[in-house]
Amino acid sequence: MDLELKDRVYIVTGGTRGLGNAVARELIADGAKVVITGRDAGRAAEAAAELGANAAGVAVDNADPEAAQRLIDTARETFGGFDGILISVGGPPAGNIADNTDEQWQSSFESVFLGSVRLARAAAAELGDGGTIGFVLSITVHEPAPGMVISNGLRPGLAGFAKALADELGPRGIRVFGLLPGRIGTDRMRELDGLSADPAARRTANESGIPLRRYGTPEEFGRAGAFLLSPAASYITGVMLSVDGGARHGF
Repeated sequence: MDLELKDRVYIVTGGTRGLGNAVARELIADGAKVVITGRDAGRAAEAAAELGANAAGVAVDNADPEAAQRLIDTARETFGGFDGILISVGGPPAGNIADNTDEQWQSSFESVFLGSVRLARAAAAELGDGGTIGFVLSITVHEPAPGMVISNGLRPGLAGFAKALADELGPRGIRVFGLLPGRIGTDRMRELDGLSADPAARRTANESGIPLRRYGTPEEFGRAGAFLLSPAASYITGVMLSVDGGARHGF
């Protein structure tokens, strides 16, 4: 299937590793050009070099109010255009209600929530008909996860923001969507599963809760993200797509 991505230009935040990197790889494989971001300049440059000539790496923090315009300017100056953005941020600290501090909540709000809103708002001002704005969220949008209180609090709010944005930008031909990963085989997911000291709990999470009985792969997630960003998905907007092997039991 031709995703019609040749020479289109995307920004993928958090694209130096994990799920963001998986989407960047799929975009480039189908002919797109991608600006990826990470907080560490060395890692951003290294990850871009691994992706090849159609990738550029930029060190930014999503919490920086100037990050959005800097990234859009880089996309235009480096590759001559800007067709969409995938806003992927690192997960907030794990913990229960009594564990997380005010400082952790504030820092997470700045990077996970407000930083994402700024990036989307700046992209909306620059994109035209056919543009796309995607958010990498989590299945915690629908089902709170034990020990992930900050994520449970912030990500559903971003999903609501994304839906409102889709309604607002639809008349301009700009699509907005969310990707809700479940258990995908990334370093972070293995780290989070390691938080449980109870082997039976891990088995329940990793096996019984997933009808496909396995972790997803980053490549599978990347293909879903590349499709939704592409013109091939031109009539899909305002959706939250669960990429979780069927773990979510609702519709």
